Amino acid sequence: MATEPDNTGHRARLRQRLFEGGPDALLDHELIEYLLALAIPRRDTKPLAKALLTEFGGIAGLLTADAEALARVPGMGETSVAALKAAHAAALRLLRDQVAARPVLANWQALLDYLRAEMAHHAIERVRVLHLNGRNMLIRDELMNEGSLDEAPVYVREVIRRAIDLGSAAIILVHNHPSGDPSPSRADIEITRQVAEAGKRLGIAVHDHIILGAEGHTSLRAQGLI
Repeated sequence: MATEPDNTGHRARLRQRLFEGGPDALLDHELIEYLLALAIPRRDTKPLAKALLTEFGGIAGLLTADAEALARVPGMGETSVAALKAAHAAALRLLRDQVAARPVLANWQALLDYLRAEMAHHAIERVRVLHLNGRNMLIRDELMNEGSLDEAPVYVREVIRRAIDLGSAAIILVHNHPSGDPSPSRADIEITRQVAEAGKRLGIAVHDHIILGAEGHTSLRAQGLI
């Protein structure tokens, strides 16, 4: 008969705490430890969990890290990387479903929660465009471009053409600042105004441009910059 790993009892206790206490019952490293244990059942995963959280600056940075970065950590194999990415994907789908269930402008906090989980901790700059119908319901959430540590190009013509293709009544521009500081640059402000002006001619509203970073977010609409 196969010998049970020495930490079977410890994992059972973690599992019981999770069942009885819900999502806040486990510390971050315990949650990651248990998740990794499902992928690597015959290994003590606590040291690896702690190393991952240190490497990526916490659970948010860890779950949003790309697969290649995770695989470079000693002890991480394909199965354990997949376990972490599956957990992240499940969380994003839950948050995205909450956004899609109601008009976006009446559900702003849910939108911010989703966007922070999706974009705030990426190591490169990425641009998304959220397309809304006439009732401000989300009809498409698309990654438009990605670039470097400090720049991802936004092309006005591409944004507007895609909005026309989808029949969008309005759009929300979104991008992240890998530096962590969500303050808008002059280029961010200028491209937002260009997209808004081009959209206005065609009856496509730009509701906002949201910039995300590890330190928070900035709404150009709230700042009076649109």
